Order: sequence, then structure tokens, then C-alpha cells
Amino acid sequence: MAKIKITQVKSGIDRPERQKLTLKALGLTKLQSSVEVEATPQILGMVRKVNHLVTVETVNA
Repeated sequence: MAKIKITQVKSGIDRPERQKLTLKALGLTKLQSSVEVEATPQILGMVRKVNHLVTVETVNA
């Protein structure tokens, strides 16, 4: 599976609770924090729900 790097670029403050929990589930806690994860359908679905708060780039392993 491909890996992706997800970086939080906007705050979760004043967002619906569901979006805050999605950020937490992805492992993003602070602005400009990044995580590298496998690009599974579950992860891609979570990214789609908060795509206005994060940036995504592919990682060549």
C-alpha cells in the first residue's frame, strides 16, 4: 500500500465535534503537525471529511 503524509494546516477550533474527533483519530493534534500513514480506504475517507483542514502528499518509500 502507498503511504501518504497528512499535515494539519487549519485549526479544529470552532468546527463540528465530528471533525475534531476525525483529526484526533488521524493523529493530528496541533497546527503544522504531520503523520505518515498507509493509504487505506478508511484513512482516505477520514481525510475526505476534513480535507479543508489538511494537506495530503504521497510519500515514496
